[in-house]
Amino acid sequence: MTRMWIDDATIDDLRARLRATRWPDAPQGSGWSLGVDVDEVRELAAYWADGFDFSAHRDALAALPSRVVQVDGLGINVLHQRADAGDGLPLLLAHGWPDSSWRYRTVLPMLAAAGFDVVVPDMPGYGFSDVPASPLDARQVAALWAPLMTELGYERFAVAGGDIGTHVVRYLALDHPDRVVAVHRIDGGLPWPGIDVASLSPAEQDFVQATTRWRDTEGAYAMLHRTKPQTAAVGLNDSPSGLLAWIVEKLRSWSDCDGDLWSVYTRDEVLALVTEHWATGTIGSAMRMYHANAAVPPEQMARRVETPSGFSLYPGDLVTAPREWLERTTNLVYLSEPERGGHFAPVEQPESYVAELTAFLEPYRGLGSQVGSR
Repeated sequence: MTRMWIDDATIDDLRARLRATRWPDAPQGSGWSLGVDVDEVRELAAYWADGFDFSAHRDALAALPSRVVQVDGLGINVLHQRADAGDGLPLLLAHGWPDSSWRYRTVLPMLAAAGFDVVVPDMPGYGFSDVPASPLDARQVAALWAPLMTELGYERFAVAGGDIGTHVVRYLALDHPDRVVAVHRIDGGLPWPGIDVASLSPAEQDFVQATTRWRDTEGAYAMLHRTKPQTAAVGLNDSPSGLLAWIVEKLRSWSDCDGDLWSVYTRDEVLALVTEHWATGTIGSAMRMYHANAAVPPEQMARRVETPSGFSLYPGDLVTAPREWLERTTNLVYLSEPERGGHFAPVEQPESYVAELTAFLEPYRGLGSQVGSR
């Protein structure tokens, strides 16, 4: 049974709200320098109301290999596609914010063709999964994904993730080392509060400084999510144009697109994501996860991952961790730096992402197992 459906009444209401948007003014020539370019977002909102094919989007959702799995009282929406031939290596893919299973839909059939049994769950409070009664942090989500994989029939498996998903997969490896055979990530995480900077190498100290600069120039959204998510949720859950602006600005800033969002995405790809946020009403619950993650003790963040770890660090991502940091925090066995791609590499550069995962996971293909087998 699938939940991935959006009804006509929701679409009609969305269109009416878009057409009734009260747009703000903008300083002449400001463009994207103060956040979104209002003129560009206004044009995109008009297309969303009167050009986006909602029927085609619903057909695309219905065609996905989705199901709902109950885990610890929560209904988890899962995409589950088995390898095209033979016994595939089980592979769980973990998304972040502001996305969902959307991040991996393009690569899902490509990875199945490459010999993987692919599992892509929406985190609680994201996409089409249930909203938890209180926000879950990344470690708590990882604690759900282990029994989820058991329910789907997998004893041992590989994991991969980015953004918040990078923390989810590292906690899977840390807390379930007997089950996770390898960990792939597209970022090295960020330095945790209270870290002894003097103990770090020069490259790692540069990384800490770059992280501070990024937080000063780009991190205001995260501070809001961590401290006052419900305040923003009132507006973003009521105004589809506001929601569109909030998400599109991040897609543009975090992707390897040289300021041209449409060089790496289609309008329909972007609007599919925003439509699902709107229809599920999950912008507030998704933002609240930042509040939960902010309460994770630093000693948890400092734990070293001993499971074999691989990284594909794309040049357009937020901040790039140096090799010394990756070796400090993980059992590093693979490091690659592709030529193009950013924070949403599975959507931006799907062929590259599949090639990276395939190359890293090749030595571990024989280590995955079904429940009840060794």
